[in-house]
Amino acid sequence: MPVVIVPTFNEAGNIRRLLHELLDPPSTLEVIVVDDSSPDGTADIVRRCMAERSDARLGLLVRPGKEGLGAAYRDGFRAALAAGHDVVVQMDADGSHPVREIAPMTALLDAGADLVVGSRYIPGGGIEGSWAWHRRMLSRGGNLYARVMLSSPVHDLTGGFKAWRADVLRTVVLGEAPAAGYAFQVQTTALAQAAGARVVEHPILFGERRSGTSKMHAGIVLEAIGAILGLRGRVRDARDSSRPAVAGPGGWRP
Repeated sequence: MPVVIVPTFNEAGNIRRLLHELLDPPSTLEVIVVDDSSPDGTADIVRRCMAERSDARLGLLVRPGKEGLGAAYRDGFRAALAAGHDVVVQMDADGSHPVREIAPMTALLDAGADLVVGSRYIPGGGIEGSWAWHRRMLSRGGNLYARVMLSSPVHDLTGGFKAWRADVLRTVVLGEAPAAGYAFQVQTTALAQAAGARVVEHPILFGERRSGTSKMHAGIVLEAIGAILGLRGRVRDARDSSRPAVAGPGGWRP
């Protein structure tokens, strides 16, 4: 049974609706919310949902403070692996990642993929809503920069909606990806691909945040630039010792 890891910080306006979408019938998903002690009471809302539902499929991990997206995901992944899950999905709490795409993404794992990336930048994918031009340019420019610097064929290298096989997650993410912020998304996909994991991109329509404000800021961008530069040698070394396979919507290619 897949488990979905949802990191949160000040997502009180979004988390209840997302949990209903993930857990309401006919869903059989499990969910672990990883909250960084949100001052807006996000964790309390999750606790109320747990009490209302009396559902063992919903779990909550509260961390002592805000230590970054990468650290939150690593703790969530460890909890999922310790519970014996074979398939682990990661997604944002703000509603931008479409829950309906979890089933086709995990089906691609069943078909032989090791990592499935929900991609905005392949045919069938895209961005919904009224993103400002500078935000679109930042997103596309960041992806292009990462792809060129890391020589990666993955089109949405900064995407954070992913489905993992547990063995790849255990080896690549928990062993090799130390970034704290959004650079974690680039690190994990690039290292998996370079190590020979079978990576598939599945098209998604990325939506607007439902409530609250974006957590993107200049410091995150600078961290990502530095992390990508630091990744180049590690990716090259991993690629030299393996033969990665990457697939897009057209099928497998070496």
